Amino acid sequence: MYQTILFDLDGTLTDSSLGIINSICFALEKMNIPIPDRKDLLPFIGPPLKESFSKFFHLSEEDSQQAVTFYRQYFSKVGLFENQLYPDVIPVLSDLRASGKELLLATSKPEIFAVQILEHFQIKDFFQVIAGASLDGHRSEKADVIQHALEMAQISDTRQCLMVGDRKHDIEGAKVHQMDAVGVLYGFGSKKELVEAGATSILDKLADLPSLIETKND
Repeated sequence: MYQTILFDLDGTLTDSSLGIINSICFALEKMNIPIPDRKDLLPFIGPPLKESFSKFFHLSEEDSQQAVTFYRQYFSKVGLFENQLYPDVIPVLSDLRASGKELLLATSKPEIFAVQILEHFQIKDFFQVIAGASLDGHRSEKADVIQHALEMAQISDTRQCLMVGDRKHDIEGAKVHQMDAVGVLYGFGSKKELVEAGATSILDKLADLPSLIETKND
């Protein structure tokens, strides 16, 4: 029976693509790196930023960290709010809380930004725990963020936990902690990516989550 539901943020609760891509372009310009087609930057959304800068632009560790610093200069002031809630987020969170579920946020976005975004969209109070990456990079992998969320919620038995996310990192992070994971298709990952990562279930829309949880709990 699922009692605790962990949510990813980008691509699961909010469409943050505009702000993230604008922030990436700002960083690339500062680094004197040619800016590719914007749609080619969508895979940045989800994984840790430093990892993505290194992977896609073959940057050294030092240059990747500098790119992250430039990214945050734009994101912290402007990109943070170039963002919108997906449909059904508030009704689904309301439904789950009304049914007695414990809701946790587990995002690779720095925790300080995650709190600001939830406050901006007035959904912060739905969550008992808001767990994110650390600004210094020591907590950036999704499995580590999930561990942080579980510790904050004082959860040791993960059999009643369910992770909801749109990228393979969400699914793989959940598997590290022996919990089930739902992949959502409206975000930034593909069905192939989510299936190959080992998603327990796949949903086309978030509105189907409460009924899925109810079915699993029967």
